[in-house]
Amino acid sequence: MFIEKSMSKKKLIVIVGPTAIGKTALSIALAKTYNCPVVSADSRQFFKEMNIGNAKPTNVKMLGIPHYFINSHHITDDYNVGKYETEAIALLEKLFQNNEKIILVGGSGLYINAVCKGFDELPEADLQIRNKINILFQTKGIEGVQALLKELDIDYDNKVDLQNPQRISRALEVCLTTDLPYSAFRKGKIKKRNFTSIKIGLNMSRKVLYERINQRVDEMMLNGLLEEVKSLQKHKHLNALQTVGYKELFAHLENKIDLPSAIELIKQNTRRFAKRQLTWFNKDKEIKWFEPDKVKEIIDYLKTFA
Repeated sequence: MFIEKSMSKKKLIVIVGPTAIGKTALSIALAKTYNCPVVSADSRQFFKEMNIGNAKPTNVKMLGIPHYFINSHHITDDYNVGKYETEAIALLEKLFQNNEKIILVGGSGLYINAVCKGFDELPEADLQIRNKINILFQTKGIEGVQALLKELDIDYDNKVDLQNPQRISRALEVCLTTDLPYSAFRKGKIKKRNFTSIKIGLNMSRKVLYERINQRVDEMMLNGLLEEVKSLQKHKHLNALQTVGYKELFAHLENKIDLPSAIELIKQNTRRFAKRQLTWFNKDKEIKWFEPDKVKEIIDYLKTFA
């Protein structure tokens, strides 16, 4: 590990905001400006098998800029935010040896926090317990796991996004593995980092954002999202696929809803997801907010940290 003094001028430019807001475009614009790499903190873009439903940037959009944590893992991998923190910090230490600035971009607030402030160390889950939770998901749906979390950890139940199956599953794994509430392990202690985080938030009028979300879903369908979901149907029980854009089409393939209804449900759930993302990020007072097309204003703001 390099010495802390060498990191004193290192800047991690963090770009956050709701889905479909334009985070990828801004990250590439800034990476071109500073000639630096981009690190993803989008928990859906890690997985090689999921391409269309998570708006993963293409090679054309990347414009030859090095990107990390895109297509880095398989949906069958045992992966969580704690492991991401360890891998991401190790990567940043390496990248900062040759870069004064690095871009961190994503809409997953928990993963952003893991890099900037650290994540509480949690016990590893028992594989049999993980399988039991997956079976509960399959038989009782998200309502079943929500009810179990409420029973085992009412404190975390009152705080967590109850529509996020990954977070509920991880909490239940800890509860059932340790016989202790998940909240008992959440100490929230901020870890010291050898770089300065500068947080840029993107937002726009809700009406325009929702129009962009609806358009993006239509484009995903035209680009073959249904075919991608069909190819992953045998893996539908995995946590990585308990997400918007996939679970609705799994329901369609099981003849629970027709295709037009599934598409409309994807749009509705994505809009709700964007709203939850904004609620999360609005709590972070370190974020400076801009409209996504104000690239010059954002660069001028970043100059104040030179």
